[in-house]
Amino acid sequence: MLPLREDSREEGICPICQECLKEAVRTDCRHLFCRACLAQHLEKASASRVLSCPLCQKPCSEGVLGAGYTCDSHQKKVCWFCEESRCLLCVECRVSPEHKSHCELAIENAISHYKERLNRRIRKLRKDICELQRLRAQEEERLQAMQADCRTHRLEAELECQHRARRQLDALPQQRPGQLEDMPAEASRIPVISKAMIQLSSLVTELEGMAKKLDASLLKDASDLLNRYEPWLPLHKSGFKTSVLPVNRR
Repeated sequence: MLPLREDSREEGICPICQECLKEAVRTDCRHLFCRACLAQHLEKASASRVLSCPLCQKPCSEGVLGAGYTCDSHQKKVCWFCEESRCLLCVECRVSPEHKSHCELAIENAISHYKERLNRRIRKLRKDICELQRLRAQEEERLQAMQADCRTHRLEAELECQHRARRQLDALPQQRPGQLEDMPAEASRIPVISKAMIQLSSLVTELEGMAKKLDASLLKDASDLLNRYEPWLPLHKSGFKTSVLPVNRR
């Protein structure tokens, strides 16, 4: 590591990495550092239980890192994510009876894990949207063919009616009940599929946004988002799913 620079505060440079400040945080002694740089320094210093400013060596609390970096209960740097409780843990939290038997991931591993889960869900939903597009086109084509067939059949009946009694035209709905009765059902599926496509597209946008900005402070939100929605099951001709609204699985 390069030597720390005392004049870096005026230059807007982090004394640790000697680059432009990123997510600047200020210690009690008024020195500025990159949040990640200071977090790394305090993590190493916590092993010796002596936390101090890396520039002037005055006492420093991990609480200066802010929300998402320190535990609310102990004001210590969080290093793990508990999957059962969906919360960030510091050293003291991790050894507490509440989390003793829980599955915990180091924050870096948790971020990678949830990014992969988010991206996997996005890929799955995009495939589902493509399947819905195919089904909608299929239903529209089927409905158009059915309507054309019914118009042709009615025209033929009207021509025949010129030579027969009017009662034959009145009896037309009974001549081909199956096809005529199916039309409303066929037509009703198209709006259902369109609504599902809109909902899934909105969910994909939400998942993509979460994957892009995911950090330690958003791990709980990512877990909640993944658990809030059931995976979409492809539609089949025999039975159309009527909704993809959120399903609370907790």
